[in-house]
Amino acid sequence: MGPTWHSTDPAPAPPPIGLAGWGRVLGRGAGLAVVLGAGVGALAVLRVIEVAALRRRRVLSPLVSQQVSRAALRIIGLSIRVEGVPLSGPGAVVANHVSWLDILVLNAAQRVFFVSKSEVAHWPGIGFLARITGTEFITRRGADAVRQKAQLVARLSDGARLLFFPEGTSSDGLQVLPFKPTLFAAFFDSALQDRLALQAATLVYHAPRGADARVYGWWGDMGFGPHFLAVLARPSHGGVTVVLHSPLRAGDFDSRKQLAAQCEAMVRAGMPANFGQ
Repeated sequence: MGPTWHSTDPAPAPPPIGLAGWGRVLGRGAGLAVVLGAGVGALAVLRVIEVAALRRRRVLSPLVSQQVSRAALRIIGLSIRVEGVPLSGPGAVVANHVSWLDILVLNAAQRVFFVSKSEVAHWPGIGFLARITGTEFITRRGADAVRQKAQLVARLSDGARLLFFPEGTSSDGLQVLPFKPTLFAAFFDSALQDRLALQAATLVYHAPRGADARVYGWWGDMGFGPHFLAVLARPSHGGVTVVLHSPLRAGDFDSRKQLAAQCEAMVRAGMPANFGQ
């Protein structure tokens, strides 16, 4: 994972939660617990079926992840709008990274498996959910580049549709950070480059009326717990738009750097010109 991004402007201070806010935290938290618990149970059953019938391929379990994510967003109160056509078939989606909410939003938009830093596998609760939903864990260390490429090529060859964040870190949601080309190398494998598609996706979060435009951003030294509680405690929420761009083929590009640059340009083009101003 790349170095953590820090803003030159102080992060917005979360407002005091208050009694009504804690009520919303408990209500929404209980709803999320029920939905996630039911999802984990369904995934456990489906994985037994998938392993028995399909070995490594996951065909049924992404349906559960998508429905759980959509239900979780409804419970939180964050509306989602998808523009464009989701990628069909094996390949990958690349997006700008804003928040932990991205996982729910992008899972809700289309059926994908995430590529995440290896540390996430050991996070309490989140690590378990990441593993059971088929997340691919990587280190992004230069010394592991060859092994990481082989790891992703194997997963793509099995027909998986992967999703990763080429920025390597999250931001405040008002900008797109430079894309790192390392993970794009897997798409230039001779057996894959002419048959796999790559789709760029732009995430645009819309703050509730009167709130800081960066309210959904999760970056720098922000703790997950306080940010999670602040989101659940809000009396009202805004929304998020997922802009899905036209798919690309790695075989049409000369290098992973060129492909990464084109994906970055497409994601930037999806951001409103005056966003955050």
